[in-house]
Amino acid sequence: MVLQREEEMQHSEYSVRPPFAGDIPDAQLVGIATRGGGAAFEAIMRRYNQLLFRTARGMVRSDEEAEDVVQQAWMQAWRALSGFRAESKLSTWLVRITVNEALGRLRRKSAQIIPLEAAMMSTDNDTRSALTEAPNRGPEQSAARSEIRTLIETRIDLLPEIFRSVFMLRAVEEMSVDEVAEALDIPAVTVRTRYFRARALLREGLAQEIDIAIGDVFSFAGERCDRIVSNVMARGRAEGLCGEE
Repeated sequence: MVLQREEEMQHSEYSVRPPFAGDIPDAQLVGIATRGGGAAFEAIMRRYNQLLFRTARGMVRSDEEAEDVVQQAWMQAWRALSGFRAESKLSTWLVRITVNEALGRLRRKSAQIIPLEAAMMSTDNDTRSALTEAPNRGPEQSAARSEIRTLIETRIDLLPEIFRSVFMLRAVEEMSVDEVAEALDIPAVTVRTRYFRARALLREGLAQEIDIAIGDVFSFAGERCDRIVSNVMARGRAEGLCGEE
């Protein structure tokens, strides 16, 4: 039945959401996509686009570059999809690809990643002030939720990368400690420590405001999702990763 619906999508526009129900297991979608089912891969993208965007955004600190990272990660995942053996969750596998792509870009840009111990023990004024100084524009006590969200995003951007990536996956995407550990290839105890330190550093400047709008940071609008899907699908067709649809 799913294969029949896949065939019915072959002449439809990509701006239309794929016909796969949200409760179809990842493994089933992967199997269809591996056989050239473009609509199935689009369904996978729409299911995990926000997760990958927030993961990338938390590392590269730029909406535009985060989109580039996600698109490249999706292409890598598509090319390697036949090798996915479900030994871990599909979401974790995709996050690892995204993290590696983002880290590669940071390394190419020679971005400084401050070690955990150095960040916490450093007496360097620049390091400490970057984590605790007031942002350029903060809300008053009666500020709207959107202003608080902007403040939180600004504070997250000030965190060193090792804290930022863990915080995004644990607090924003609500991944478990074990899932984050697997995705970032670090021990679970390190995840707990970095998450604790990240919250502590954020609370230095935010006090009681940190939990007000945490679920809305780095919002992922439908337009951005559609743009990423459209670009990746076009590249996939050009590489012959899916049939003509």
